[in-house]
Amino acid sequence: MLGTIHLRHPGYGDFRKRRATSAGEAMYGYVIIPGIDGSDEHHWQSEWERQWGPSAVRTAPDSWSEPDLEDWVAAVGAAVDEASRQHDHVVLVAHSLGCWAAATWLDRNPAPAAAAAFLVAPPDPLSPAFPSGSAPTFTELSARPLPLPALVVAGTNDPYCAPETSAAFAAQWGAHHHLAGPVGHINSGSLLGSWEEGRDLLDSLAPPCAHTPDLTPTPAPFPPPAPTTGPAPDTSVRAATAPPAD
Repeated sequence: MLGTIHLRHPGYGDFRKRRATSAGEAMYGYVIIPGIDGSDEHHWQSEWERQWGPSAVRTAPDSWSEPDLEDWVAAVGAAVDEASRQHDHVVLVAHSLGCWAAATWLDRNPAPAAAAAFLVAPPDPLSPAFPSGSAPTFTELSARPLPLPALVVAGTNDPYCAPETSAAFAAQWGAHHHLAGPVGHINSGSLLGSWEEGRDLLDSLAPPCAHTPDLTPTPAPFPPPAPTTGPAPDTSVRAATAPPAD
């Protein structure tokens, strides 16, 4: 069982407080940002999208197979705008090349409508395995501090990014870093199904808030004063001569 993840971003505590809402407030929305060619029906992103239903919005760039950075960044912004019209706070859930689209959009929006970013398996643009021929506009990117709490999750045997490189990206983004073990690129080929470990990690970053009851105890009313038969005692002298409080 996973413990609580302690993020480096100073706004994480405030975000956790915002997530602990009372019953009746709006559910939080999720923007799903897939990698190149999108995420197929067996991908964990697609599984989560089905579970979240209308609370999830998927990005829809025109250049899925030959990613253009500006097109993908604009698609992130459009999806965040759509989700923000329905939800008070939005969490970005990105995979692979989608992590760079999300990070670039956040770099250009220092006060974003999004509240947190879950970045899974960001590829190394300098790796020989990086699809530079299909995505040349992504090859010059570098990680810059993000304006919100974030978590980077990576596999120990990801062919597109070494563990130490993903850790460096997390440090540069100001995000927490988690190695999920030998799960490759954490995609459909990893055979993760709905990826329950990933959901636990996401909930550590952004705890579920829908229909959370208000558990604040209600103070018991003071009991009525006991009836008296004689005159009320004079407490003025005692009040004046009472010893001072420690």
